[in-house]
Amino acid sequence: MRKFKYGILAVGILLLLSACGKGEVEAEDVLGSLKDEGVVKVGFANEKPYAYEEDGELKGAAVDIAKKVFKNLGVDEIDGHLSDFQQLIPGLKAGKFDVITAGMATTPDRCENVDFGEPEMKYGEGLIVGAGNPMNLRSYKDIAANPDIKVAVMSGATEKAFMIAEGVDESQITMVPDIPASFSAVESGRAHATTGTEMTIKMALESSNQEKLEFVNDFEQPAIEGVPSYGAAAFRQDDDALREAYNAELKKLKESGEIVAIMEPYGFTKEMNSVDLEITAESVCNGENY
Repeated sequence: MRKFKYGILAVGILLLLSACGKGEVEAEDVLGSLKDEGVVKVGFANEKPYAYEEDGELKGAAVDIAKKVFKNLGVDEIDGHLSDFQQLIPGLKAGKFDVITAGMATTPDRCENVDFGEPEMKYGEGLIVGAGNPMNLRSYKDIAANPDIKVAVMSGATEKAFMIAEGVDESQITMVPDIPASFSAVESGRAHATTGTEMTIKMALESSNQEKLEFVNDFEQPAIEGVPSYGAAAFRQDDDALREAYNAELKKLKESGEIVAIMEPYGFTKEMNSVDLEITAESVCNGENY
C-alpha cells in the first residue's frame, strides 16, 4: 500500500512539473503563436489622434506604430478593437486583447496591473471652455480657485488626479464616458470646461466644427508629477518575451527617426514624438520620471 501511495505521489509531482513547464513555454511563446496565426489582437481607445475609425478603417498614431512594430516582428495583420478607455486594461487582463495601445499614459498605479512597453510619445494637458472663455480659465489652479466651476472629464483619464493635485475639489469634477460627452456637457452648461491630453481634445474640437467651444491656447501646464505624460503600449504581466520583442523593434524606429515620420501626419510635433531613450518604462513606473 505504501509503494502504491508513493507511486501516486510521484505521478502527481511529474504532472505538476509538466503543467508548470507547459505554462512557462506558453507564456514565453506568445509571439511565436502570433506569428503562426499571422494576426495580433490589439485594443485601442477611440481617441483621436491616437486611434479612431474613419471610413471603416482604423487610423491614428498608436495604430500605425503598432502596425509597423508587429510587421517587423513577422505579424502582418492587426485585429484592432476600439474600446472605452477604462475597459482597455480589464480587457487585456481578461485575454480579450494581446496588447493595448492608445497613447495611454504610463503611471505607477497602472504599472501595478500591466507591464508597459517603452515610451512612444509624450504630451501635455489641454483645456476647452465655452467660446470667449467667459470664466477666464487658463490653468487647473484657476478652476480650484472658484468652487462653482464644474469640469467634465473622460472616465479613466489621468486628468482627474492632475486636477485634484492642483487643488480642484472632487465635487467640481463630473465623469463622462468619452470626449463627445465632455463637449456636450460644456455646450449645455452642465460644465464650464473639459480637459484631456492636449492633442486629443484639440483635434477632437477641430473635427467637430463646434463654434460654441474653444481651445485655451495659453493654458498653463500643471507643474506636478505625471506631466508631461509618456504614452506607451501595455502588455499582460506574464508576456515578458512579447513585450521585450516589441521594445526591441520600437527602439529601432526611435533610433532611426522613423517614428517621427509615422506620427507627424497626425499632428505630433518632433518634440512630442522624440522621447529621450533614457526615459524608460521602468523609470516612469518607479517615479523617477513621473
